[in-house]
Amino acid sequence: MPRLRLGVAVLLPPPVAEEVDGLRRAVGDPSLGRIPAHLTLVPPVNIREAQLPHALAGLRGAAASARPFTIGLGPPATFLPDNPVLYLAVPVGAARVHTLRDAVFRAPLARDLTWPFVPHVTLADGIDPARLEAALTALADYGADVGVEAVHLLQEGPGRVWTPLAEARLGGVGVVGRGGLPLELAVTAGPDPEAAAFARRQWAGEDGAQLGGPVEREEVTITARREGEVVGVATATVRGGRAHLSELLVAEAVRGQGVGGHLLAAFESWAAERGAARLSLRTRAGGAAETFYRTRGWVEEARLPRWMAGQEYVQLRRDIAPGEEGGVS
Repeated sequence: MPRLRLGVAVLLPPPVAEEVDGLRRAVGDPSLGRIPAHLTLVPPVNIREAQLPHALAGLRGAAASARPFTIGLGPPATFLPDNPVLYLAVPVGAARVHTLRDAVFRAPLARDLTWPFVPHVTLADGIDPARLEAALTALADYGADVGVEAVHLLQEGPGRVWTPLAEARLGGVGVVGRGGLPLELAVTAGPDPEAAAFARRQWAGEDGAQLGGPVEREEVTITARREGEVVGVATATVRGGRAHLSELLVAEAVRGQGVGGHLLAAFESWAAERGAARLSLRTRAGGAAETFYRTRGWVEEARLPRWMAGQEYVQLRRDIAPGEEGGVS
């Protein structure tokens, strides 16, 4: 039976996450880029795939029983001589972290531990002791406050990269419909595996009833790098012959150098290869981005007054003829 390698953590929110990643980069953390900045509650544990619903229920139950709280991070400390780990201590809020950890550390998300649980945020594991000691001195004045509002279930994937699989907000389940049929409403940043599976099943049924058969949905992220550094990204989806460009972002330092045009052309080609007949996107009306798209053959489809932050947006489209591929104008 397939097995999953999971862990439970509090993911640090911005801007503290960016600060901590900067510290990790400075001290040479080998896991930077594979593991987001976090405070571990349950270290890696292997469970059977069939146990995932039980694990998700436990995560939701633990989060529902807690309330948001604040922790203080820093200064750095180390587990030497037992373990060459540099970490940010949790001098404020540690008791609340222990309580939350005890709530989630239950089967199937429980395992034997080598060391007692100590709330901390790892900066580097396995670095040279001399470098570790230098970092303790250099970062002695670092401190930050972090609001803990959610716990995350993470999964290890190819390349030992850990990504969030599910989120549960502390105290974030509301029960409505008392006196009738109770209904729990959980507000999260994205669907958990059960919610995602439900959506796929429902869409298959809706597509079958309305369109005569299932309609596949596919997502893509197109990343532009220059000398190893990310300078642009585009994300899009395609479904039912229509591809939507959700975002196209280019680093300010390289704008005007053709990066955006290449990203757009890559999206158009990707959509054409999947049989999309119409492309769509939304952008602020009257801005440079609208001009950028219009000069590349995109035309107005609709006006969206006060669409975002009180600003007028425009929905643009581009129709693709059979066999056509995207290209840079």
